[in-house]
This record gives sequence, structure tokens and C-alpha cells, in this order.
Amino acid sequence: MGETADLDRKDLDMPAVTLPIHDTPSRPRRRRGRYALLAASLLLLPVVVLGGAAAAVWVSAVTDTGGEVAFSNHLAIPPLAESRVDPDGRRVFDLTLQRGRTDFGLGGSSETWGVDADHLGPTLRARRGEEVLVHVTNDVGEPTTLHWHGMELPAAMDGGPHQVIASGRTWSPTWTVDQPAATLWYHPHLHGRTAEHVHRGLVGLFLVDDDQTRDLSLPSTYGVDDVPVMVTDRRFTAGGEIDQSGEPFRSTGLLGDTVLVNGTVGPYLDVTTERIRLRILNASPARVYEFGLDDGSELAVVASDGGLLPAPFRTDRIRLSPGERAEVVVTMTPGEERVLRSHPTRVASDPWSQRMAGGDDTLDVLQLRAAGPLDPSPPLPDRLAAAPDLDRDLTNPDAAPARIFRMSGTNINGRDMDPSRIDEVVTVDETEIWEIRQADGQPHNVHLHGTQFQVLDVDGRPPVGHEAGWKDTLFLSGGDTVRLAVRFTGHTDPVHPYLIHCHLLQHEDRGMMAQFVVVEPGQHAGTPSAGGATSPHRGH
Repeated sequence: MGETADLDRKDLDMPAVTLPIHDTPSRPRRRRGRYALLAASLLLLPVVVLGGAAAAVWVSAVTDTGGEVAFSNHLAIPPLAESRVDPDGRRVFDLTLQRGRTDFGLGGSSETWGVDADHLGPTLRARRGEEVLVHVTNDVGEPTTLHWHGMELPAAMDGGPHQVIASGRTWSPTWTVDQPAATLWYHPHLHGRTAEHVHRGLVGLFLVDDDQTRDLSLPSTYGVDDVPVMVTDRRFTAGGEIDQSGEPFRSTGLLGDTVLVNGTVGPYLDVTTERIRLRILNASPARVYEFGLDDGSELAVVASDGGLLPAPFRTDRIRLSPGERAEVVVTMTPGEERVLRSHPTRVASDPWSQRMAGGDDTLDVLQLRAAGPLDPSPPLPDRLAAAPDLDRDLTNPDAAPARIFRMSGTNINGRDMDPSRIDEVVTVDETEIWEIRQADGQPHNVHLHGTQFQVLDVDGRPPVGHEAGWKDTLFLSGGDTVRLAVRFTGHTDPVHPYLIHCHLLQHEDRGMMAQFVVVEPGQHAGTPSAGGATSPHRGH
């Protein structure tokens, strides 16, 4: 078998023929089958490898420290910045941006940056109506900026990409504080390098006080029952250095597996009063937190980004995206311990993006340790402040927006940030509807410089909880469309722009910003200064 049989034509008296043996054609077919199987295997190999890698990434992408953190370090309280009043009646602060090293207790010290310190900065405090002057000296060895996040002030004093402070130079912005009491903050805003500089530690709070808030029975002793809670997440090397290396599959930016509060790893707070006010700031570059207590007990939310809510909002969870703030009051009983924890929360519209953006993570943040006896605290007032009311007519869901901003990828309205381009011209004292569309299913948020806005609706529903107060930053989970009532008063400048941008800092650095100027009626935009254009712009 395996050969052809030749028959003698004499024996059969017929032409010679070749008769096929039946297994002859099977060999080529088997060979072709083996080749096809080999080719298919080679084609499938990358799919299998990538699938396995994706599965490994999927499993390893979740961080869960619930119940695992050893709260062994007393929470550091940022000092109040020293100030003086000059002959012109201005409250003057002197700040120095500097390099340093910090031991976080994780195997060694790390290079860090700080304001008047090795890491982080002091809390600035001023009253409504005061004129302030801040001398900011840059000693970090490279250009940076310092932005007053949430402050209503002239655009030239804003500290955005156009107000670059060269190495060794001092920038001295001055303005009159004219807004309700609120928890604001400051951080770098260098075009293309904001995430890097924030990650290194140039972050601090700026508290605004006013008479109305002082007269309310809210906890108000700084560092005792009125406590700053600046939350950041970091990743560290085995040697204790802050690790800023990029992570594949995480389009929102770097997510850390270690939470710090006021720069403290594993922090606990000794509570000595019946009620404690936590001024929570999400100072992380990318992570969204869903804050709640580990036992599900009540948080009384009393303030949002721009100041007091109309009334305390009682809930068990509050979600804050990068840049957002909230003030919450917790009622404790003698001797108890509770943990402020970040729970899983919806941040994206599909499971992969949800997990890669940290939406499935659980993170223990801060332990509250109540003393045996607690000093009594007055009950919370039923009413706190007037509700935002820029224009009642704007609450009509059929009202057309004056401006639409589509956030997708790393651009707004299909265009990356250009420091030399003015994207919008806004007339002072006119209330407008701005519609923000989250167009790609990925996590984004929106931050406006120079004002506080009123949330009209989120995907057609009315604002809830801290969304109902004055806001300057608002989270957009997958597919959200939000409508904002926006008005700028008092500060016009056709040359120096404000910004609207995503405050997930990697998105911001890669171009998800637009510029606008506020002008007098009939006035036109000028040409922005070149300050921002000289800053490095990475990500392209």
C-alpha cells in the first residue's frame, strides 16, 4: 500500500491504467490539516497570551485594604501659615516651594516637595473682605506654578499655566477675598506637568472664614474638632521612594495602593469631642473615593466645594473625585473606634474601565478613636446657608445651553489645549447654562476656574447632597451629561484666561483643557501671554 498498481495491457488485452489505492490522497490532506492547525495555533497564540495577560491584569487591578491597615501613626495636622498685616492693610503670607526628603515609614525616605516643609504645605486662612498678598518663592529647581483652587479672583492671580514661576523667582499675587466661607486648596498647575508636581507634594489648604459661619454651632477649633483631611494615594518602591512610573491599561492615570492623609500613612485621630468636623479634600491625581464609615453610620454633610449647604445632608456615603471637597460632621460615642473607608463606586460605563479606574477598590483611610469621656458638642443647626440661586428660570429643563463642552479622550470639543488660543469669550454678570457632556464612557470631571457654579441637573435628575451646594468641581461617571448655571462677577480681563478642564491630572496634562476670558459687554478677547506656551507639554 501507499503505491499505485500498474497492470500489464497484454494480460488484460486493454490499455494500461493506473488504479488509485484509497489511502493515497489522505497523506496530503493530513499534511494540509497539520499546517492549518499549526497556522491557527500561531494565530491564536498572541490571543491566548494577551488573554492571559488581560486576565492577570484584571485580577491584580483590584486593591482592597479594608480591615488590613495598621493605624499606627498619629494624624499630622498641617500648621496654620504665619501671616502679617502690612501698612496697606493686606494680610501677607510668605511661602517657599522647596525640595526635601520624607520618611513615610515604608522602608526608607523618599524625595518629596513641599511648601515651607519637606512635604505638603501649611493651611492658609483669611476672612471674607480681607485683601491678601502671597509671596511665592520657587526653590524646587525648575519652573512650576501655584493655583488657588476654588478661589474667585482675577485671572492674572489665578496661578494657572500662564503664571509660571521660574526657578529662583518670586511671584506675588494679590486679591480681595470675596466669597462665602469654604474649604479651598492650592496646588501646581504647570501645563503638561501638573500630575507630577502634585504627586511630589506641593499641596495645601486655604480656608475662607466669614461671619455667618462663625455664628453657627459647627465644630470650629482647628485641629481639634475641625480637622483637615487631605487624602492622597501613592505607590512606593521597596526602598520607600514614591513611585511615579506609569501603569499600562490605566487611562485615568496612576493609582496608588497606599492612602495617605495629610501625608500620614496608617493615620489615626484622637477624638475628644462628641462631634467632629472633617474637611475632606480629594487631593489624588486620579482616584475617585466613595467615603463612608466602616459600620455604615451617618455622615452629616454640611458643606461642598464652595461653602455651606442649605441644610445638613445626612447620608452614609459621599463620592469625591479629584479636586472636590466636602465638610462632614461625625457624631461619636465615648470609647468607640470607627474607620473612614473608601468603598467601591461607579466611575465608568463598562466593567473594564470601571476596574482599571479603581472603581472596584476598597481602601481604609483614617481611624477615629474616641476618648473615654468626650466634651459635649451642640447639635447641628437645621439651616446653614441660602441655597445657590443664580437664576430660577434656568432650572427649566428645556432651556437651551449657552455653551456645550464635550469631554472625550484627552480633549474638549475635539481640541487639545493650546495656551495661545482663547476658546470662549464670556460676558461678565451674565448667567449662562453650560452643558458638559461625558462623551466616551471614561471617568472625567469638570473644574471651572474663577467662580463657583450651581448644578442644575445630572442626566436630567436634580442635584443630590453636596451637588446641591456651590461647586467648582463635579464628577462625571460614564455617560453623564450635566447642566450648570455659571456666572462671573467682578473680574474682567480680555488677555488673561481662566480654564475649564478635567481634574484627573493625566487627562489635564495631555490636553483636556479649554481657555476662556471674561470681558465687559461688547469687549473682545485679546492674545494670551506666552507664559503657558513655554511650559513643557507632555503626552503628545
